[in-house]
Parts: sequence; C-alpha cells; structure tokens
Amino acid sequence: MRNSPVDITARHLLLELHGCDQALLDDRERLRLLMRNAAEAAGAHVVAEVFHPYAPHGVTGVLVIEESHFSLHTWPEYGYAAIDFYTCGECAPERAVEVLKDGLRAERACLMTVHRGLSRDAGYLRVAEKPDRAGDH
Repeated sequence: MRNSPVDITARHLLLELHGCDQALLDDRERLRLLMRNAAEAAGAHVVAEVFHPYAPHGVTGVLVIEESHFSLHTWPEYGYAAIDFYTCGECAPERAVEVLKDGLRAERACLMTVHRGLSRDAGYLRVAEKPDRAGDH
C-alpha cells in the first residue's frame, strides 16, 4: 500500500433519464449503437460489450472500455433509463450525456458526478449534483 495521498483518479457519472421514448428503451440493437456513439463522443475506447433483453421488456447493457465501464438499464414501461459511466484518464464522460439524452428523447435528466480516488486525509467522497436545464432531479 502506498503512503502517498491518492489524487482523484476517476469520475463516476450517474445519469437518470425520465420521459424517454418507450420503444427505444426496449430496442437492444438501437441501445447498443447509441451507447457506442455516446462512448465515442466521450473519447472512450470500447473493448467488449454485452446487451441483454428482458421479457416482457427492458434491456441491460454494458460496454467495457479501456477507461473502465459504461452501463445502462431500462424500464420502458416507465420511460426511464439508469446509466452509469465510470471512467479515468483522458476520457470526457460528460460529452456522452447529451448524446444519450437526445438519443432516448428524454424529457428530464438528473446527473450526479462522484469523484473517485481520495487522499488519505479526505475520508469521504465528494459528490456534485447537476440537475437538468429545468432544475428537475
């Protein structure tokens, strides 16, 4: 174990999208392409992917990226998607947010960013919450 403090080494974006197009949230292939486009917009490098459809509806998908991971879970019946983007390095996951929001035709978005990697003196995670344009969470 290192004795030196650890700088923030990663960001963990938690994105909730509400009022999404229900048909899109149930289309595994379209979600796969949208996630890959969002990863590309963020500058991430995809190394593997798994997308699984549920019955009667919903999809879970994960992109393993060189920078860590990017995941999605949908509830078409509620027009809701939960997205998780954990990244380090030169990747800019914030660029993926608008791609996903627009691609899923979301009415509202809530984005929380957790900065990962603490100095030994901090002892806590710093969380920055950013509501969408309308101020909804």
